[in-house]
Amino acid sequence: MKKNILFLSVIATLISSGAAFADEVKPDNEVTFNASLASDYRYRGISQTRLDPALQGGADYTNNPTGLYAGTWLSTIKWISDTPGAGSTPAEWDIYAGKRGEVTKDISYDVGVLGYVYINNNLTNVGLKDANTLEIYGQLGYGPAYIKYSHAVTPLFGIVDSKNSGYLDAGANIEISEGLTLNLHVGYQKVQGMNSSAATYTDYKVGVSKEFKQLGGVVVSLAAVGTNADKTFYASAANGKFMGKNSAVLMATKTF
Repeated sequence: MKKNILFLSVIATLISSGAAFADEVKPDNEVTFNASLASDYRYRGISQTRLDPALQGGADYTNNPTGLYAGTWLSTIKWISDTPGAGSTPAEWDIYAGKRGEVTKDISYDVGVLGYVYINNNLTNVGLKDANTLEIYGQLGYGPAYIKYSHAVTPLFGIVDSKNSGYLDAGANIEISEGLTLNLHVGYQKVQGMNSSAATYTDYKVGVSKEFKQLGGVVVSLAAVGTNADKTFYASAANGKFMGKNSAVLMATKTF
């Protein structure tokens, strides 16, 4: 009798372990969507919305066996429309594709290409280059830490003579407790060309993010962000305010 009970216990354990394993197996093809509300859209530390809130959303496709992926993402912006004569462009539209995988058991990689599209932008009318930008990027990860480099193969966001500019980004997302993560980041934007000294800068972020399962898995993040960017070069054309100022940014994101 005792042997039968032990046997049944072992079988039950194996079945439950198998079920748990099955739950962790991802489908070959996976599609996810995301939507966010942010108190400010900061990109590489610089506000794209004149320090005002932004609505954001996107979709991602991943082929899990190969690590190939593609996606798109949009956010409301103001910096182009705020520039007299530069056109009416209310949104940034990102399109990207790449491949993720492992170099070794502990080291991951991510390589790809990212296009930033600004429909109806007319920055060329105000002496700048077209705002549409194309970058290639590569990232290495180790545990919660990563380092990433992005290289512009076109002029960078309309800045004259800025082709071949680069952005070096390092950070870590460290789980403090279940559902609570510490977010750390520092980046260096090197801008090529005649505006190099004014346009080049460093940015940082220190924040926390928390998943609220009772709200359907909504992730709320709060971060201190800032830069040492040139206050004149990165001033809003609408009101002259510095777009790289030190500030707190609050965001809520839902993935489904």
